[in-house]
Amino acid sequence: MFSRLMNSYYYGKSGKGDYRKDDLPRNRWQLFWEMLRIRFTALCRLNLTVMLAWIPTIVVLVMTLNVVISVSRIETQVDPATGVSYTAFVYDEQVDENGVVTAPAHSEAAEGLFQTTLLLLIPCILITGPVQAGMAYVTRNWARDEHAFPWSDFKDAVKGNWKQALGVSAITAVLPFVLFTCYRFYGAMAGQSMLYMVPQMLTVALGIVWVLGLVFMYPMMVSYRVTFRQLIKNSLMLAVARLPMTVGVRLVTLLPMAIALVVMLFTTAWVYAMMALILYYVILGFALVRFIHASFTNGVFDRYINSRMEGVEINRGLAKEEEEDFTEEDEPDDVK
Repeated sequence: MFSRLMNSYYYGKSGKGDYRKDDLPRNRWQLFWEMLRIRFTALCRLNLTVMLAWIPTIVVLVMTLNVVISVSRIETQVDPATGVSYTAFVYDEQVDENGVVTAPAHSEAAEGLFQTTLLLLIPCILITGPVQAGMAYVTRNWARDEHAFPWSDFKDAVKGNWKQALGVSAITAVLPFVLFTCYRFYGAMAGQSMLYMVPQMLTVALGIVWVLGLVFMYPMMVSYRVTFRQLIKNSLMLAVARLPMTVGVRLVTLLPMAIALVVMLFTTAWVYAMMALILYYVILGFALVRFIHASFTNGVFDRYINSRMEGVEINRGLAKEEEEDFTEEDEPDDVK
């Protein structure tokens, strides 16, 4: 019984028709959903395999939330303008007998805590670079209907790309702390001169462009032999060239986090929302993000890079209209 079940799992059910050319997806949207259906359990296994690399990040974020809860009280408030109730963390200022505030105000406490969190996240994000490179290789193959071993191919991709991956993750880890510090500095100087708002907005723009460029960096790293400078340059250029779609892909991957945040802020079930979000990322979240990025970047690479390279196959996994089935009688004489 068990052997028949495993054979059915790995090799399919007997009596099922052969997979024909007409069954192939006609566009990338169909290809994405078909591959996601086929590789869903494999993505869960891949996510659980590499989850160890993200445990420090989760620990730091949970510790930060614990600090926020411990120094504040949770209250349900009502917006007087709209009448909508929401859950808020309320900070109380402590005043001594001389009327001097001994505890920081809400904004100052939040900014200090946020800056400390970004500092603690630097080593946590740094160690995820090689792991993301391995996941990018495996999910790239799965997204275009090619075979990839979840462990051996993952390990080979980490071994071959760990230097560039560490470079990308190092910039990704340090950049939020640097940008936040610069934003606070220029924001304080903007009170003296409005001209400081220009570098403040440029700081925000730089962070957004880097986040969008990350969509392409790991897939390009495992797909092409480029220098680190070319990797950064080409990824940022592709992010700008496909700006609306890149923003859309980023927003889609952030959707579970946004839903959990809305539930935490506007309902009293913030604990369950936080637990559900953590469970999502433990089981599937990180692998699904890489799979979505791979599905998107495969099409962009075919359009802007692979189509200009001689001998490189494009539109892998998609049905090709120009191909026709032929029998042995139609086979050319020079084919053996």
